[in-house]
Amino acid sequence: MDVPLIFERSRAGRRGVVLPPPENGWVNPEAWLPPELVRTAPLGLPEVSEQDVVRHYTQLSTLNYGVDTGFYPLGSCTMKYNPKVNDWAAGLAGFADLHPLQPEETVQGVLTLLAELEGGLAEIAGMDAVTLQPAAGAHGELTGILMIKAYLAARGDPRTTVLVPDSAHGTNPATATMAGFQVREVPSNARGGVDVGALRHALGPDTAALMLTNPNTLGLFEEDILEIADLVHAAGGLLYYDGANANAILGRVRPGDMGFDVVHLNLHKTFSTPHGGGGPGSGPVGVKAPLAPFLPGPRLVKQNGGWGWNYRLPQSIGKVRSYYGNVGVLVRAYAYLRAQGAAGLREVADMAVLNANYLLARLGPQYQTAIARRPVKHEFVISAVPQKHRGARALDIAKRLIDYGYYPPTVYFPLVVEEAMMVEPTETESKETLDRFADAMLAIDREIDASPELLAEAPHGTVVSRMDEARAARQPRLVWETSPRPGEARGNQGGH
Repeated sequence: MDVPLIFERSRAGRRGVVLPPPENGWVNPEAWLPPELVRTAPLGLPEVSEQDVVRHYTQLSTLNYGVDTGFYPLGSCTMKYNPKVNDWAAGLAGFADLHPLQPEETVQGVLTLLAELEGGLAEIAGMDAVTLQPAAGAHGELTGILMIKAYLAARGDPRTTVLVPDSAHGTNPATATMAGFQVREVPSNARGGVDVGALRHALGPDTAALMLTNPNTLGLFEEDILEIADLVHAAGGLLYYDGANANAILGRVRPGDMGFDVVHLNLHKTFSTPHGGGGPGSGPVGVKAPLAPFLPGPRLVKQNGGWGWNYRLPQSIGKVRSYYGNVGVLVRAYAYLRAQGAAGLREVADMAVLNANYLLARLGPQYQTAIARRPVKHEFVISAVPQKHRGARALDIAKRLIDYGYYPPTVYFPLVVEEAMMVEPTETESKETLDRFADAMLAIDREIDASPELLAEAPHGTVVSRMDEARAARQPRLVWETSPRPGEARGNQGGH
């Protein structure tokens, strides 16, 4: 497991590729470059053979943990297995080898796919029109909120405030702020939903929108959603749907039917694109008809018996991304939707909800539920406060899970739950996997009393053990040192 750094493999004079000298000799860079651009010190690159490089990165790849190697219960992220056939589809030459500036008549196949995907996502979300441009969920949020701002301005009603529940994703208030709005928090009630009384008090003539996800970040369905929608609309505001948790409702209920005016969907969570590692992502946005004129341009339209782009959109908020979105992600999503069909999407949601409730039932006797016990949707939040009183924090439990071979759940989120652990099993995991994970969590709970040192120092079987997260964040050491300082070892607390 202890793979050395590529610099530690370096040996003076070793090369991966040796080029023959050119016929006229090597060009002296000092003869044609300005003096200030001529390097005076070596690059400091490792000197390694091709075999060294191949073995190094192959060994590093065996340290990766992902949905292809194990259970990934990272709450709020929907880290589910992604069918490889969708990767194959996205890699077809007719998609992968296109250039975004090709004439429209040469790319009718992919334009047809994009148009059909827009229609399918509109149907799933209960919207009238969809843009595929946004490159991620938060990017979709910003696109949606900017459209709300433009819509309100066009009707002569420039409002200033966006309401956000206290359990919301952090991107919600950040997005509203970036769009120039003030943010006002709405508290939750005892059952984990929006406090309708507090919402009534918060609504006013300055309310532009309420940003909400349903089910919410606690994995609970907003029981008062129709009343919430009526209140927001009566106040002259709009309802924005954060699609992070759409995996729980596919084919069962549509945001548009709940009263939402704007929706973003995370294709990299719900619709089969590999999730994590910084991208790529995709966050299409759907809107009801009154907001359609404000969608980013260009828009796909039927013309001359085929598909083309319409750039003449006087009320559009303009482009939000170069070209037309992350097309490889869109192809994967299209393949996933065509393979699942309406019945398959309902089964996705049903199994995601079943798995979450089964796992919660397994853990319930030892782990405290965050909210008064009620059925959850696709994910749930438990609180490790009882375990903390016995000597183990949520972080200790998460670190110990690594020794059992599992990626830890999300910890300390949502912020409204003390010692939160947020678990999302997704629909793609088997009962056997869920049982093994539950057995590990229950075993760790017993270890708190029997062997507390196991949790305090976990993980024990990894290349690098417990990191000092606070020190690493506040005092990062950004320069690699070829030899440890006195009294230090490589991989110590704080890291190099």
